[in-house]
Amino acid sequence: MSGLYYFYTMPVSGPKSYPSRVAVVGDLGLTYNTTSTVNHLLANHPDLILLVGDVSYANLYLTNGTGADCYSCKFPETPIHETYQPRWDYWGRFMQPLVSKVPIMVIEGNHEMEEQAENRTFAAYSSRFAFPSKESGSSSKLYYSFNAGGIHFIMLGAYIAYDESSDQYKWLEKDLASVNRDVTPWLVATWHPPWYSTYTAHYREAECMRVAMEDLLYDYGVDIVFNGHVHAYERSNRVYNYTLDQCGPVHIAVGDGGNREKMAITHADEPGNCPEPSSTPDQFMGGFCALNFTSGPAAGKFCWDRQPDYSAYRESSFGHGILEVLLLVFCR
Repeated sequence: MSGLYYFYTMPVSGPKSYPSRVAVVGDLGLTYNTTSTVNHLLANHPDLILLVGDVSYANLYLTNGTGADCYSCKFPETPIHETYQPRWDYWGRFMQPLVSKVPIMVIEGNHEMEEQAENRTFAAYSSRFAFPSKESGSSSKLYYSFNAGGIHFIMLGAYIAYDESSDQYKWLEKDLASVNRDVTPWLVATWHPPWYSTYTAHYREAECMRVAMEDLLYDYGVDIVFNGHVHAYERSNRVYNYTLDQCGPVHIAVGDGGNREKMAITHADEPGNCPEPSSTPDQFMGGFCALNFTSGPAAGKFCWDRQPDYSAYRESSFGHGILEVLLLVFCR
């Protein structure tokens, strides 16, 4: 019989919502770097944790517990639906001291797919977490929204349909239209792979999603976007369509929680590091949309020749982020 645990949730809105502390972490896994990240999270006393995908990395293990950094390289003859579910259990037990005290909200990453027989995906992820999908009008556990601490959080799925004809897009449009900025003045969106990343790893991989959804988020005034996937930290200036724009959101990638796949350290704008465009699409993310830039300093090129103007700060290190909402009109 398990012990009895409880935690406090943040008020939806009102003066008591501030100050609030939201921890943001991605690509966590279960490594010695994960231990350091979780210990720092405990020490920072957040009111809420956002986990922006790639949770346990259980899909990198065979059912006998054998693991490898490059699954398909080590086990080319093994069906990709192999996944070591005890790894999920280990991860849950490891996280218990933290998530038994602080509520955690999760969005799926590519490592949660875990393809099974009959093309079933996200089975373990969908079974191991609770999602307010129905409460937010969503028909899927892979995208939903919720209010907490004066913030409306939108959690989007990057590995299911997101074009204008999709259920997710139509849901997002309705959800954004229903937001009352008097109740939740802050609007934060989250999904796994970043739209704005200057690292060579996963460079412009999510371009199809950006093309499909960026206008919608921009039109409704999203303030901040959080992502993972790239195993490093990067923060953008306010940006829209690769151009500095004071009405655009700040994009922050925190895919450096402790994963087992090592740190991203090279940038696409450095000599010799710009990937071939044909190498950038992700087979699960809608095909190829990343074309050469048509305007600005990088016009006619696939990569910038220097750190792009929209990239404010980047650092290759493990850790997490803290979003502090101090007032109705100020956060940091």
